[in-house]
Amino acid sequence: MTETTKTHVILLSCGSFNPITKGHIQMFERARDYLHKTGRFIVIGGIVSPVHDSYGKQGLVSSRHRLTMCQLAVQSSDWIRVDPWECYQDTWQTTCSVLEHHRDLMKRVTGCILSNVNTPSMTPVIGQPQNESPQPIYQNSNISNKPTAAKILGKMGESLSRICCVRPPMERFTFVDENANLGTVMRYEEIELRILLLCGSDLLESFCIPGLWNESDMEVIVGDFGIVVVPRDGTDTDRIMNHSSILRKYKNNILVVKDDVNHPMSVVSSTKSRLALQHGDGHVVDYLSQPVIDYILKSQLYITASG
Repeated sequence: MTETTKTHVILLSCGSFNPITKGHIQMFERARDYLHKTGRFIVIGGIVSPVHDSYGKQGLVSSRHRLTMCQLAVQSSDWIRVDPWECYQDTWQTTCSVLEHHRDLMKRVTGCILSNVNTPSMTPVIGQPQNESPQPIYQNSNISNKPTAAKILGKMGESLSRICCVRPPMERFTFVDENANLGTVMRYEEIELRILLLCGSDLLESFCIPGLWNESDMEVIVGDFGIVVVPRDGTDTDRIMNHSSILRKYKNNILVVKDDVNHPMSVVSSTKSRLALQHGDGHVVDYLSQPVIDYILKSQLYITASG
């Protein structure tokens, strides 16, 4: 597959991030590496979306702190950013709502048609009506100035980086300009762009708990979007999927990361990192990056079990 025919992916991770751990960032990296190795995908961005304060989880610190810790955790990444939209809403948002928000935002900002993993859209990404010829962007008739795959991908990367790969300043979290016109040059090519939910196998298991998830939401999350699962140690993801009719139905939309890298998924655990902080355990450095630890100590977070 050429670079322009591969599916371009934005990985979205929703969670408490209370606090965000090294393992959460490793999940992004492992997922990106795996998707690239399949030869079918190009990951162009990652989004960390912390949950709203009204989620009601015991010990959940203020979103102001969690957003800042997430920002510190990704400050050395050139492709993962933190998005405050979920925290800034009036109340808690479902995972389905967060995915739909980002899908709609990407449509407005880039003009991209977001399609299903296994049923790619045949609609041009930037659409002028099919019965109209696009106005030429390149006025010079010299062939070297006409669009090429490299130029188009470069322009797309430049445009989408303004959404997916540019982190907001620490002092202020801002929203993407929904009226921006970022992708005009892409009308020459058909680019498949998808937002995939990135999660651990524990979230996959939660889909099998009766009554925990709204079934229509599950249909949208797995059927319309698709998920990338980074399994916890020794987890049998096939067994989990066989326990849910919806997961079985959309099994081809569930991408399970399989790699040879030995990353113990226990380092993803925010609970273990909080316990380590409360007990003064030096192993907290195994869970959290130093900038996050410094912020937690400065702000006196997680000193007690209640946060």
